[in-house]
Amino acid sequence: MSLRFVFAAWLAATPLAAQESFAEIQKRVSEFVLPNGMRFLVLERHNAPVASFLTWADVGAAQEVKGITGLAHIFEHMAFKGTDTIGTNNYAEERLSLERVDQAFAALQAERRKGAGADPQKLKQLEAEFQAAQERAGKFVVPNEFAEAITREGGRGLNASTSWDWTTYYYSLPSNAIELWFYLESERFLKPVLREFYKERDVVMEERRMRTESNPIGKLLEEFLAAAYKAHPYGEPVVGHMSDLENITRADAEAFFRKYYSPANLTGVIVGDVDPARVRKLAEKYFGRIPGGPKPESLRTVEPPQEAEKRVTLRLQAQRLVFVGYHKGNILHPDHAVYEALSSLLSEGRSSRLYRSLVRDKKVAVQAFGFPGLPGEKYPGLFLFAAFTAPGRTNEEVEKALDEEIEKLKTELVKPEELEGVKRRARANLLDQLRDNSTMALQLARWQVLTGDWRNLFRYLERIEAVTAADIQRVARATFTRANRTVGVIEPAEATQ
Repeated sequence: MSLRFVFAAWLAATPLAAQESFAEIQKRVSEFVLPNGMRFLVLERHNAPVASFLTWADVGAAQEVKGITGLAHIFEHMAFKGTDTIGTNNYAEERLSLERVDQAFAALQAERRKGAGADPQKLKQLEAEFQAAQERAGKFVVPNEFAEAITREGGRGLNASTSWDWTTYYYSLPSNAIELWFYLESERFLKPVLREFYKERDVVMEERRMRTESNPIGKLLEEFLAAAYKAHPYGEPVVGHMSDLENITRADAEAFFRKYYSPANLTGVIVGDVDPARVRKLAEKYFGRIPGGPKPESLRTVEPPQEAEKRVTLRLQAQRLVFVGYHKGNILHPDHAVYEALSSLLSEGRSSRLYRSLVRDKKVAVQAFGFPGLPGEKYPGLFLFAAFTAPGRTNEEVEKALDEEIEKLKTELVKPEELEGVKRRARANLLDQLRDNSTMALQLARWQVLTGDWRNLFRYLERIEAVTAADIQRVARATFTRANRTVGVIEPAEATQ
């Protein structure tokens, strides 16, 4: 969302030039699918001798079930651990050592499951054996060899991310080193070795402690989503439940990889100073080695319509905070562009409605915004209103102010100048995305996988342009109803005394 307004004025004066640039960019996008089912998108641009690479795995926390929550995120960590030739000094011995780690953990689990009947002395012994097995396996590890191979060649921005909808892996390289990406990226999905699995699982457990259990916003978000979703896995945390993390095994991760990391479930995107013909040859040479398989079946669970307001109140030593969420359709819903227009109208800049009303005029909040896309876009999600309550003001005042702004959307048509501002910002935002190779790679992948066609990235602007004031009023009336909403708030802990 950065730099949203940098080009707004320029674009308003030259919309045809912007549209021509969009058309020109589309002409430079090529695509192909390997026999094993993996799809590639390539955007050729030679303004600098670099290229950005992204692999989008069509799997996230929504594909998990109770017992393995958090596994998509753990596997993201595992994908950097290397292969049978990268990250090891003796894989033949390491493989046997990793099996012994698994056996030690299984024995420890078996004793822990006895609960109150577990033998304390035996538990202590098994924990020591488990730690010793990990230490022995660690002697075969060459730390960070995968990452160092990239940085030695001038690679930058090596990272990955997991959401409810997807897992992405990305970095940039000088254009004369692009073959390195094809080799390394294909290797880690051809024959990954899940070394240091339990060590990384402990890292994820610490992430949960820091980002959720010790973080008021993270804690409220987890409780809020659990209340908003009673059936769909969007109600489960990406980081996972602690008891699941404590019991997940390396075998669980290997099964997850086999199911969801088949080539048919992966999309590779390359943007930058590359030759599309050479890209295809390299893709065939390296990714073509990965055996094909069927794309995993679609998620079966559908969240039923919400029929009653739900509320969550957390009492914490923290600033007051208000979340109000309304169920809405996914990215393919006919009104997707209307929700995006609503978000811009409510939240973008100091002229936005929520800032003017709640922050500047009524002074009930220090920040306030509304946006779609939580928790994700692949399945029906939420339109979220959020506000940080100002010191000395109450959450009730914030809720009342939000309700008043929502009511205006239902009863008053948006002014023409406001709607034009929304459309001008949409053009600016899209151009901003096009300027950066990494962002462009992400957006091409997002629209391809979530909508079935990367060209929808550009059609989206046409859909925003078509939004009318009547559309905004219609959608607000249909969506922002009392029965369809979930409210989550943080109240100060002292309020209970």
